[in-house]
Amino acid sequence: MRQSLLFAALVAALGLSACERPDVVTAVPTVVAVPGPAGPQGATGDQAQKGDTGATGSTGATGTTGDTGATGNTGNTGNTGNTGATGSTGDTGATGDTGSKGAVGDTGQKGKTGDTVVVVPSK
Repeated sequence: MRQSLLFAALVAALGLSACERPDVVTAVPTVVAVPGPAGPQGATGDQAQKGDTGATGSTGATGTTGDTGATGNTGNTGNTGNTGATGSTGDTGATGDTGSKGAVGDTGQKGKTGDTVVVVPSK
């Protein structure tokens, strides 16, 4: 803080001492000449000759190219195409091999004879 105040004071002192002081200007009186009376009118001059025609100017520069035009509207959608023809039927596949004969099952056991069972529904 102390250094910043010292720096600010130094800058202010240099700024104020460097100001330009105006010089004192003394006005010098100006002498004004007064004209006398006008003299007599002079003689009329001779007619001037017609001057030569000036040179033709150079051709102007080519103008800039114009802006590109706006994009046109989108065209109509075309008609739907016709359905294609049906393809040919494929060839018949080959007949497969005959399967092998299955194994013969075991003979079942002889059934048992037993009692008769009667089932009575519950109420």
